[in-house]
Amino acid sequence: MKVKSLFLLFYIISSSVCAQTITCSVKDKELFSSKIASLKSDYLPNILSGETIIEVGKTFIGTPYVAKTLEIGPKETLVINLQGLDCTTFVENVLALSLMLIHDKDDFNSYTYYLEKIRYRDGKLDGYGSRLHYFTEWISNNEQKGFIKNITNNIGGVEIDKNIDFMSTHRELYPFLKEDSNFTGIQQAEINIGKSGICFLPKSEIQKNESLIKSGDIIALTTSIKGLDVTHTGFAIRKKTGRIHLLHASSKGQVVISKFPLTDYLQGIKKNTGIIVSRIQ
Repeated sequence: MKVKSLFLLFYIISSSVCAQTITCSVKDKELFSSKIASLKSDYLPNILSGETIIEVGKTFIGTPYVAKTLEIGPKETLVINLQGLDCTTFVENVLALSLMLIHDKDDFNSYTYYLEKIRYRDGKLDGYGSRLHYFTEWISNNEQKGFIKNITNNIGGVEIDKNIDFMSTHRELYPFLKEDSNFTGIQQAEINIGKSGICFLPKSEIQKNESLIKSGDIIALTTSIKGLDVTHTGFAIRKKTGRIHLLHASSKGQVVISKFPLTDYLQGIKKNTGIIVSRIQ
């Protein structure tokens, strides 16, 4: 076997998780070890804060953007990929590593525990349907876990009713949805999202409320695309100018800090309608 070109499966049993099936390359495990060692050398355990999030996030700057990083193999596994990130896995990995720091953890088992806790509904990997595919559900479920708080309503957000069903109405785009049980699971998730509605800060209102956004807040970009809630996500970062920019895994190439302030950056996204803002707890 050519280890360098293959993902290896690790089967890990820990006190926190009954059993995990993990997809992780040797290189990614090495990257995790070096990254957490470097972070711990510069950080003292404390409460989770936006500053922690930003410092961890900055360590990923330059990491290549890779789409569909979790769509590996015939069945859902906990995918570890630090060599290439999409916008959601960037947010998940930064949050997982930040949680490790404040709890003074540096072992691989703790990392996989936090990553599973963040990525899956109620913190448990139970097939493809248990992954938090829609970012509005990702937000609400991680709020229930106590990791974040959706503050959009407190900074000028407005409620809208929108039917979220993009995955079930575009079944052909998602290979895992060929399996009926996965398809049924996604349909149920869409129903649950529809019951709670969506609160977002309209694009036209962002600049006047920009002072209420803090570095480290999770920014989710809402969209006018039919059936879809969010198309992109990242972290707010306030620069010396006082303006909020976006620290994110850009589909244009890699993890970066946006050149332009968030309000200007959004003007270039035709179907963007506004943002959802969540704060680290």
